[in-house]
Amino acid sequence: MSGRLYGLGTGPGDPELLTLKAARILESVDVVAHFAKRGAPGNARRTVAARLRAEAVELPLLYPVTTELPRHSAGYRAQIEEFYAASAAAVAAHLEAGRSVAVLSEGDPLFYGSYMHLHVRLAPHYPTEVVPGVTGMSACWSMAGTPVAQGDDVLMVLPGMLDDAELRRRLATAEAVVIMKVGRNLPRIRAALAATGRLDGAIYVERGSMDAAAVLPLAARDNAPAPYFSIILVPGWAGA
Repeated sequence: MSGRLYGLGTGPGDPELLTLKAARILESVDVVAHFAKRGAPGNARRTVAARLRAEAVELPLLYPVTTELPRHSAGYRAQIEEFYAASAAAVAAHLEAGRSVAVLSEGDPLFYGSYMHLHVRLAPHYPTEVVPGVTGMSACWSMAGTPVAQGDDVLMVLPGMLDDAELRRRLATAEAVVIMKVGRNLPRIRAALAATGRLDGAIYVERGSMDAAAVLPLAARDNAPAPYFSIILVPGWAGA
């Protein structure tokens, strides 16, 4: 019989925000796979480090490329497609051998997570369970102490890589907005918020739930590239 695959949400970075279910599974699986850049342990692995069994086999899945190539370029797409196929094959080898495998995912596995690229390849063929995790955006608005959406508010989640025109169009139509994947896109995001009259209410949250977290009005933040764990909140609830 094949092993069982777990897509394991590890939450936003605070080890105490790992769910009880995720912690229980980590204490029993044979293999723990985690995505990372070369030379780094990966954020999800760092979050669960204290929960890993000494007997568990670790399977690092190392990205061949991150920001070195434009994400829509043929070179990037070819390398990343090959990477996900090879990663799925590596996990499948353990499953075929009857081992249970937990694939770690920052935040929630099926919300902007790399795990989903393995899920669509493996879930049709092996027993699979997805364990949800606390999302980065909920950790950020909790840290900011800011109500984001209420009543009939429409909450929109936008990736910061959208082009300028599309960012402005989307920002103009939603009551509440969460902007992810900020990074080098911060100056463009700021300009789009200013153009749509949303800058004054925007909140910048960096490393929400982690050590060295920061919360400040976006207007007070400079244009230096934002770290990986950064989110911009544009609260709705106009009557607050």
